[in-house]
Amino acid sequence: MKLNCREDIIALTPQWKGERFPDGRPRVPDRYLEAMRTMTLEELWKPIFVQGYESQFEGDLFALHDDGRKLIGRAVTASFVPARPDLCGVMRALGDEQGLKGNFNQWVIDSLVEGDVVVADMYDKIFKGTFVGGNLTTAIRTRTKTGGAVIWGGVRDLEQMKGIPDIQVYYRGVDPTPIRDFVMKDFNTIARIGKATVLPGDIVYGAGGGVLFIPAHLVPEVVDGAAKSHVKDDFGFEMIGQGKFTTAQIDRAVWTEDMLDLLTEWIRTDPKGEPYRALDWSPEYRQAKEADPNASAPAL
Repeated sequence: MKLNCREDIIALTPQWKGERFPDGRPRVPDRYLEAMRTMTLEELWKPIFVQGYESQFEGDLFALHDDGRKLIGRAVTASFVPARPDLCGVMRALGDEQGLKGNFNQWVIDSLVEGDVVVADMYDKIFKGTFVGGNLTTAIRTRTKTGGAVIWGGVRDLEQMKGIPDIQVYYRGVDPTPIRDFVMKDFNTIARIGKATVLPGDIVYGAGGGVLFIPAHLVPEVVDGAAKSHVKDDFGFEMIGQGKFTTAQIDRAVWTEDMLDLLTEWIRTDPKGEPYRALDWSPEYRQAKEADPNASAPAL
């Protein structure tokens, strides 16, 4: 048994074909993370949901900052359970073998690199379940630069945490007690955050009242899909305002070829369409050909 095991992480994420970190986590390119900063939660959620990834969002969390800032980064996962003496001994011995220092939560934070986000399942423990406070939040910010944390458990030193720049933390509750009586179960394996399932290297997107966990291998498709949703909205608002389309037409899951022709022409000629001119609309045209243009399709 080994914690934060490269071979296990690779085995858990076989659909990722790109670069990996030394620990084995998928290294989704920075350009996709930057692109997400201009996108909404719903735009990123839709391409995942339609592919069957229906357990990737959790909204029952508090945000450290309620000022519109987003949390975007690569997941470092950890799961914990209530303390049990024999299990504590086993896990601490494993940590000693791997040179891990301090408490279990410090093991996770000491592993972080730039762009990471801690994703910790503290089994909804708030009293004596305060995974981070002022010191460890400072450490997260120092190591990740723009990252943060998603804690299915508690935090403490909230006023100190709010004063730390360039960070966002989602958590379940606040308590003044220090963290006690817990033991690590998993480090960079499968984690559960409420209703969501998270793997190491997933892209964490916190905004709009909750957190979305995007599988690494879907990110390129998801980002392009979100961009398409965004430009379709921009175009659709304009067409509705001009009386050219009805809301029912715009809200169709599959647009007709005529609608796509108007959209792509608008993208080509309107200044607002310039950021989207590299998008490939051939999949949408194929869907339009396969669909009955007279049939109603549910919106998403």
